[in-house]
Amino acid sequence: MANAPITESYDVRDNILAVGQRIMAGKGYSAVGLNEILTTAGVPKGSFYHYFGSKDAFGEALLAKYFDDYLAEMDHMLSQPDMTMAGRLMHYFEQWRANQSFEDCQGKCLAVKLGAEVADLSEPMRLTLKQGTAGIVARLADAVERGVAEGSLTVQGSAGQAGASLYQLWLGASVMVKIERDASPFDAAMETTQHLLHLPR
Repeated sequence: MANAPITESYDVRDNILAVGQRIMAGKGYSAVGLNEILTTAGVPKGSFYHYFGSKDAFGEALLAKYFDDYLAEMDHMLSQPDMTMAGRLMHYFEQWRANQSFEDCQGKCLAVKLGAEVADLSEPMRLTLKQGTAGIVARLADAVERGVAEGSLTVQGSAGQAGASLYQLWLGASVMVKIERDASPFDAAMETTQHLLHLPR
């Protein structure tokens, strides 16, 4: 019984973050006011400031939670049994494509949506983005290294370079998909990925 307020506290905080993530993934950071988030979440403004000191502090927490969840999901995806590492990587990028729809990403493309915008607005948010994206690149590099070791893929240069190139490729493709309102940049990214990893098309 004594733990109930703590559980409730986390539930309210997580609800605010989840609602904020969903709305900001659609509209961006600057275009969304706190009132819209709090009204949708059914939370009074006083409760918001109990958990977050400012909108920027909220943005920092939002990005931190997004990357925590994303990296956990990525770890799960890249450790699937009965698949080569090349197969796991291709599955990861297939899921990237599915989750980064220009029509409705449902909060799953927050880094793409907010990256350039908030990096110029807030140094703490930029550093959170930097740490989160570094985690993605590190996992891709590790996957490439393990794929080379098992013989399911090959790369020119280091695994670290390959991991960074793959992330930059797909991040850029995600932006172009939004600009063009067409999925063809993902087709090109997939073809380039297969070429970089020396996989059959």
